[in-house]
Amino acid sequence: MFRRKKWLYLSGMLILSLCLTACGGTNNSEDNKTREFETVKGTIDVPDKPERIVTDYYGGELLSVDANVIGVGPSAFDNPFLTDLLKDVEDVGDPINPEKVLGLEPDLIVVMYDDDYEALSKIAPTVYIPYGTTEDIDETVDLFADLTGKKEEAAQYLADFEEKAAEGRDKLKGIIDPEDTFGIYELTNKGELWMFGDNFGRGGQVLYNALHLNMPDKNTGEEGTEQLSMEVLPDYAADYMFLTTYDPENDGEALKDLRESSIWKNLDAVKNDTVFYNDFDTFYPYDPISVQGQIDLFVDMIVDRYNEEQ
Repeated sequence: MFRRKKWLYLSGMLILSLCLTACGGTNNSEDNKTREFETVKGTIDVPDKPERIVTDYYGGELLSVDANVIGVGPSAFDNPFLTDLLKDVEDVGDPINPEKVLGLEPDLIVVMYDDDYEALSKIAPTVYIPYGTTEDIDETVDLFADLTGKKEEAAQYLADFEEKAAEGRDKLKGIIDPEDTFGIYELTNKGELWMFGDNFGRGGQVLYNALHLNMPDKNTGEEGTEQLSMEVLPDYAADYMFLTTYDPENDGEALKDLRESSIWKNLDAVKNDTVFYNDFDTFYPYDPISVQGQIDLFVDMIVDRYNEEQ
């Protein structure tokens, strides 16, 4: 009798399991269709409409097209423009932790670095997008919209972005001279000084692409970044200079030494009080959401400084 009841129970469970599998298979075929997506690693089958996305460094890019990010690398949580958007998102580590990713059950993984590409690819379709793949906000938003099936959301985002940029340009009319130059610089905790172009964070996309401001004559933007010695800094100086400091220990010594140097003190921007010392975490990011948020910050600091001098 016991064996017969056990056999009937197992038979029933098998039938139920088959029914659930059949139902699940039907839903997956309808709701999670796949399509081919070209990457530097070859053609990848990705979901038409991914619903659970994990990424290492592309949180802001994905969120700009309203994609559902469930896991992201830790640097995203230092980005003040993404704080509210990441309240329910998991930290997946740096480098990305495949075991943690597995537990999140993503249906798409997007990475900037391919160190764990093979392991991640066994969890879900994994798209490798190397750093520097796109050159501006339009290209970035279009790429991630194509990847996630969010073209309408992308169009709306770009329209809002251009509206914000146009407002910023209008606010600067009569405040700056059309011939004025604007330079972006970064000081490291080791005393190294760098200059940046339009696609390496620190506000380049805001100043040069959104607000249409002029680079210093020596900075063509072709190199993207260039290390400067103090001796040549006057040749690369601008009418308006924006400096971030990479100082993870927050000891402030490198910035103190720079500001006390005679070369720095004799720059026209220093004498004219048109140097701005900017927070690294706020101005380092270059994802579309951060860039849009930085527009108001740059415009306001320029306008406020102008008003202070009147």
